[in-house]
Amino acid sequence: MTATDPALTALSSGWGALSLLHSRIEAHVERALQSGHGLSAREYSLLDVLSRQHDGDGGHLQMKQVADAVVLSQSATTRLVTRMEDRGLLSRYLCPTDRRGIYTNVTAAGLELLREARPTNDTALRQALDEAAGNPELASLVAAVEAVETSAQSA
Repeated sequence: MTATDPALTALSSGWGALSLLHSRIEAHVERALQSGHGLSAREYSLLDVLSRQHDGDGGHLQMKQVADAVVLSQSATTRLVTRMEDRGLLSRYLCPTDRRGIYTNVTAAGLELLREARPTNDTALRQALDEAAGNPELASLVAAVEAVETSAQSA
């Protein structure tokens, strides 16, 4: 294969389109969440991920799992958790069965903010996807995202 191989060029074009779609969606959602709720997209994502924890076996996520879910490094996730804890949106406590582990939970204020922000996030996401669907370069990727959404709803 050479650098001008059509397969590599197509792969590179596809990756570029996916990156473009992601950037457009993230920017649109970020603006909506910031203006409506004073939240970044990462903060919203962190609240959402942590709100899905439960007290049963395996119900609490380790910081590495949280970092993977919000697509940040562990150190960046820890800094984000600290900032949100300072705002009263999250709280941390020691794991009762393993004193080395630290759990992070969403506070009542964090849950309320998440409840208020969820419709904004969903609307902004829908708007960004609808706008991208009008771009022939992105339409197939939007269809793929919507197919994932549809299969998740039917599961």
